[in-house]
Amino acid sequence: MEGAGIHRPRNVDWKRAAGLLYGDWGTSKAYVIGLAFFYAAYASMPIIIAVCALTALVGYNYILVCRHFPDGGGVYSAARDQSRFLAAVGALLLVANFLVTAALSCNSAMHYFGVPGRQIALFTMGGIIAIGAVNYYGPKHTGSLAMTLAVPMVVVVMLIIAMSVPWLTTARLEPSHDSLKLTWQHFVGVILALSGVEAIANLTGVMKLDPGSTMEKPRVARTARKAILPVALEVVLGTILLGWAMLSLPEANGPDPAAQRDYMMRYLGEQYGMLTFNSVAVGKVLGLVVGVVVGLLLLSAVNTAVAAQIGLVYMLARDGELPRVFTRLNAHGVPWWPWILATCLPVVTVAVTGADLEALARLYAIGVVGAITVNLGSCTFNRKLALRWHERGIMGLTFLILMAVELTIARVNDGALFFAICVLGIGLGLRGYTQRRAGFRTITVREHLAARVSPDAAPDFRLHLEPGQTILVAARGVTPVLRYAMEEARLRQAVLYVLYVKELAVALPVPLHTAAPVRWQDDPQASDIMTSMLKLAEQHGVQVVPIFTVSDNPALTILDLAATLGIDILMLGSPQRHRLVALLKGNVVTAVARNLPENIQLVIHG
Repeated sequence: MEGAGIHRPRNVDWKRAAGLLYGDWGTSKAYVIGLAFFYAAYASMPIIIAVCALTALVGYNYILVCRHFPDGGGVYSAARDQSRFLAAVGALLLVANFLVTAALSCNSAMHYFGVPGRQIALFTMGGIIAIGAVNYYGPKHTGSLAMTLAVPMVVVVMLIIAMSVPWLTTARLEPSHDSLKLTWQHFVGVILALSGVEAIANLTGVMKLDPGSTMEKPRVARTARKAILPVALEVVLGTILLGWAMLSLPEANGPDPAAQRDYMMRYLGEQYGMLTFNSVAVGKVLGLVVGVVVGLLLLSAVNTAVAAQIGLVYMLARDGELPRVFTRLNAHGVPWWPWILATCLPVVTVAVTGADLEALARLYAIGVVGAITVNLGSCTFNRKLALRWHERGIMGLTFLILMAVELTIARVNDGALFFAICVLGIGLGLRGYTQRRAGFRTITVREHLAARVSPDAAPDFRLHLEPGQTILVAARGVTPVLRYAMEEARLRQAVLYVLYVKELAVALPVPLHTAAPVRWQDDPQASDIMTSMLKLAEQHGVQVVPIFTVSDNPALTILDLAATLGIDILMLGSPQRHRLVALLKGNVVTAVARNLPENIQLVIHG
């Protein structure tokens, strides 16, 4: 579309982009610290720090991705430069991530709202259905919810950290008692803070441009950097400090790994409120406030995931990767089938897993880590991206770490592997069905054969027949090239310059341009040519401009006039000289062709 001069409005500034990113990324701390404590208890601090370090590393890499993909840098766009199949796999892994994000976030929200354990699954499914129903009318009414709730979430995090400062201690921190293999598996199970970066990468196509860039040559590196850095800083520091606060609670107030796993931030607010103000009532109120704020932001993350999944499935269908029926819209402009899938699949996921946050977390990681791995791997091996050596090295290292995480999840978590295979199998099956219905067939050929049929190898055959062009014909007599030039000028409604160069092969005592001017009417051969052309021009409605000049270098004169007049097409007659004459005097056509600017078309008529 950009090639046609049509662009999406770029009205998302860095603050709005940061708010949308925080709506997903910022909620991760709500369940990361609880899961880390569940797995490793008071030896969980190294795991929390490692997860935060990986989060920061992925954030840095996505600043680079956003810089090099100003029109959308999500996994589908980045991987498509390498392979359409790889892009489809990455997009399907992202679909898996979105549907589990909706289920996981809504489940966690119900825990923070204090819904009784037996009703968690029921309320979670009801919440997803309600948010899906709102998305039936489109995302415009809910698109700013994450930004509105980001501020109170930041305030709550700072409040808990501030209340915990007097109680922070390293006395309760313990070294890991598990093997390196088990510690790695615990680390893999806690990676829940990554999916938001894919959302921010997909937003680059609507971000405000950097100063000095244009819609034709967009740059959003500054906007993306200002959006990602503060959110990454808050997520990393906030998660580490909240984890430290969790491990610093006095023994009498310490959390239970299983009981408080799913709403650890609410528990921290309640306990530190009680310790700070020495009041159980104040602690209960603060715990309630924290639960409501975090729960609402988690519901906002559900909405973001549902809307993103609708958009992603619709985009795949528009691009011919999924059946065209997925592009049918309802009365409010929302795709029917993507909306149904985005609402129903998370509900089915909750129905299968129940209210088990740990089970949902395992399903979540394989999708988001897989999508980010495909994105960063595609960018690492894409030589067209102007990455510095250290940037490509860091991106490659991150890719290898995430690849190890993905393989570990597939190895130790049969449920997550089965889930990913189901999503990929169904998605790729629909993709194959769609392409067969469209008449596509997959064949394998060698690279040199593929290059011949590549769209990039096809020449540009756009016709240039618009009025206002200019044609210059250089005539040495009344030859067929003059008739051809007149026909082309009439067809193109062009201005026809008829040039006659009177060649002098003598050494003049003064520069030629200082000699007395001559007219074409005074030269018999030039007069015959110009008179005939002017009569034909009058009969056929063509504008003819006669040009007569005297030169000792006709080729140089033709080149100079063509460039000076801004000619579109230069026409020359094929020379009919004797070989010996051509050898002694040179060939005007050859000299002109060798030195003519590339923007002027050359036609040699014979």
